[in-house]
Amino acid sequence: MTELDFPAWLRIEHWLNVLFITLLIRSGIEILASYPKLFWRDDSKPGEEWARFTRKTMPTDKLYDTLDEEESYSSIIALPGHKKLGMGRHWHFVSVMGWILVGVAYYVLLFATGQWRRYIPMSWSIVPEAWTDVVTYLSFNLPPLLPGEPLDAIQKLTYAGVIFLLAPFQILTGAAQSPAVEARFPWYVQLWGGRQSARSLHFLGLLAFIVFIIVHLFMVFFWSWGQLNALMIFGHVHNLNWAIGCSFGIIAGIVAIHVAATVWSLRSPRSVQKVLGAIVRQARLGLLRPMTSRQDYSNRTISGEHRVNGKPPDCTAYKVMAVHNFADWRLDVGGLVENPRQFTLDDLRGMREKQDQTVLHNCVQGWSSIGKWSGLPLRDLVAAVRPLPDAKYICFLTMQETGRDDPSAEGVGQFYEVLDLSLADDPQTLLAYEMNGDPLPIKHGAPLRLRVENQVGFKMAKWIDRMEFIDDYSAIGKGMGGWREDNVFYDKDVEV
Repeated sequence: MTELDFPAWLRIEHWLNVLFITLLIRSGIEILASYPKLFWRDDSKPGEEWARFTRKTMPTDKLYDTLDEEESYSSIIALPGHKKLGMGRHWHFVSVMGWILVGVAYYVLLFATGQWRRYIPMSWSIVPEAWTDVVTYLSFNLPPLLPGEPLDAIQKLTYAGVIFLLAPFQILTGAAQSPAVEARFPWYVQLWGGRQSARSLHFLGLLAFIVFIIVHLFMVFFWSWGQLNALMIFGHVHNLNWAIGCSFGIIAGIVAIHVAATVWSLRSPRSVQKVLGAIVRQARLGLLRPMTSRQDYSNRTISGEHRVNGKPPDCTAYKVMAVHNFADWRLDVGGLVENPRQFTLDDLRGMREKQDQTVLHNCVQGWSSIGKWSGLPLRDLVAAVRPLPDAKYICFLTMQETGRDDPSAEGVGQFYEVLDLSLADDPQTLLAYEMNGDPLPIKHGAPLRLRVENQVGFKMAKWIDRMEFIDDYSAIGKGMGGWREDNVFYDKDVEV
């Protein structure tokens, strides 16, 4: 066998790549389980999915929300499995960061050491040679290696495609699903055909990686498994038994990491949320938080039906207010402010001419919708109550009954969400009282809901009746910055 001359850094990178890719695949499956349907259009209209990974059928005679569509996948394929979207998101984003760092180091070293010549074709003649190689493999024979190189033509093209096309493709389509990126650069999302198209393409990229891994392992096993293992462990074909033992040891270590991650997530989700969340949060705040929303979709793109997430209040007091068009509803604003106030809907409408914005909504589960929201910019209300210097956050308290809202959560109590005060400065952060030109529907948060366009949808509290300006949220609920953060372990900062 021709010596492949794998340098030590490449061998280390190979095994790190195996670790992060497998973590990404399993955590990605967990995220998909939360909304196991794929679409090409941004309105995510039920019945128009091109792929579905669920047998559930939704009722047509009563209101349901997308949490009812969530699937519980086994921990064998999903990380951690069993309807743990919060955990899946934490593992996915930490793994993305690790994979990108490994990839950057790989690219730098690949070109610095000249190893790039192993993978990048230098002539178009390689294409017909690659087809000949495919035919040769199908006849269960091994094709000849390229002159002076350790790979045949189809191998070289495949590795080049995975390294320089598929990996960047996954990163770019992943970025197109970030609410902050979508809000700041709507044109970028449209390059991929829209948010749902980017999600579907990202899934197809995942399948491509899985197919590559299967074929790669098949070829290694049947070509020269022992020698290739030795080359990937020691860099030479000596000590085959030691190399095989070491490779099994490394694989066992990777499996152990997966088992530990799964057990840790299922038994102690709060510690996973705190540890991994702290890592991801710094990247989010540094890279994504500065991205303010600049969306302005045309009215013709408005979705015919906006999906529902969260069940409306069922108490008598709310129903009475709804019957009277919320004439008796009041928004109490207090806490660390100079001018605590109480607002009616008419007060909010009269503070300034309503602001309209047609924007893309991103649910944490994966579905999206385009709608026209109208209301009062949050910064105008903030200016009216004049926060004190110590105020850092706004806590939005709602009339939502959490005990029946999320079937996967154990917590009860008043639904709340905490928003960094700095996000109120975004010109498209809105207290919405209209949707698509009509009064805000009950199922979408009437009489008042929050819109924060560079955040995932669950942060946009609905059925709001109180706002508190605070300097710390650790004593509210379980101290994680929101009801879903407390009870289903979502991340507080959700620009992605």
